Amino acid sequence: MATSGSAYDHRRSENRFFSSMALAILLAIFLGFARTYFLRGLIPAPTPAPLGLTPLIHLHSLLFTGWVFLLLVQARLVAAKRIDVHRRLGMAATVLAAMMVVFGTLVAIQAVVRGVGPFGMDPRGFLIVPLFALGLFAVFVVAGIRARRNAQCHKRLMLLATIALLPPAIARWVLPMGFAPPVVLVVATLFLVPLVVWDLKTRRRLHPVTLWGGLLLVVSGPLRLALADTDGWLAISGWLVGLIN
Repeated sequence: MATSGSAYDHRRSENRFFSSMALAILLAIFLGFARTYFLRGLIPAPTPAPLGLTPLIHLHSLLFTGWVFLLLVQARLVAAKRIDVHRRLGMAATVLAAMMVVFGTLVAIQAVVRGVGPFGMDPRGFLIVPLFALGLFAVFVVAGIRARRNAQCHKRLMLLATIALLPPAIARWVLPMGFAPPVVLVVATLFLVPLVVWDLKTRRRLHPVTLWGGLLLVVSGPLRLALADTDGWLAISGWLVGLIN
């Protein structure tokens, strides 16, 4: 009986942890885009939204915000033992993720067309930052779908996929403070810390997904910036822009 009770307490704590992570990410996104999108007009924005609030931007916002809401809902469904509903929503999440990659890519390329790049960076070079994030998101989501019968792997992969999307929101409140773009990637990866602490506390070691997925996220930051100004990437970026311009 004690063992059964201990297992129940662990599951309840685990459900609270992943729900709290989803809620923290949702809050970070809201705070990041509050002035330029969610509360636009209610509080002063430091600068106009560089791309304007076009229909594509609204769709992009709906899809990406919807994903984080869905992450929270899915975590709560598991906590409520509604695995049947969780699985049905999982099929919708697969479609949503595919749409996010497509429309996220279009928004990123349009930013280059309009000459948008932080801190005077070449927009063609900066394009690698959002596209790499979308690539990581896709990799983690696909891996998470394949591991859907392994709950511990699945929930970590979906969490990592969402953390991969955080830099744009983080940038909205880090860059105005005078920090350089690399700091944005560092702050975003700090969202890995609670997962690391959770694993060490409950497992006494890192879960393989936390270890290797987390390392991939951490290493991807400096790798993107190192490749941004290379001739090879600028050629690829120019080719991508030429597809829609």
